[in-house]
Amino acid sequence: MALLTAVLVALALPAAAACGTGGEDPDAAPETATGTLEELAAKVACDPNIQTDAEEIRQANCRTKEGAYVLATFATDRGQREWINEANDYGGAYLVGRKWVAVGEEKVVTALRDRLGGEVEAGSAHHSGSGGGAGEHEGERDGKGGHDGHSGRHGS
Repeated sequence: MALLTAVLVALALPAAAACGTGGEDPDAAPETATGTLEELAAKVACDPNIQTDAEEIRQANCRTKEGAYVLATFATDRGQREWINEANDYGGAYLVGRKWVAVGEEKVVTALRDRLGGEVEAGSAHHSGSGGGAGEHEGERDGKGGHDGHSGRHGS
């Protein structure tokens, strides 16, 4: 029995060492956060300015020391993906978690990832939409600017 125990310990030591601090990536994001809009906002020290409070999507403007961004939570995974697919045409960077997304400049989203986890997705470059001038975004014709305030009324 003592021999069996010694063999098991000898086999377990290399496996345990491989799981130690030497194999961890110091740049890895934390586990992806979950929660309500308010819970996610609290994790990044944001006092959310709620813009949309509907059953399928809740959305708020947030500002932290890194900059401004939009934080949205969704009732369903499908609703989230549809919103991202439509919003993608507007460019920007997207930090995507389970049923939530944060949208802003790449530096802001990268800083948020350190606290919320998630996957960063890049939006398409500015497109030339139909029905407007080349490269014009919704809001640019009326002087409000393209991404500032990102209305987020995608898919709702």
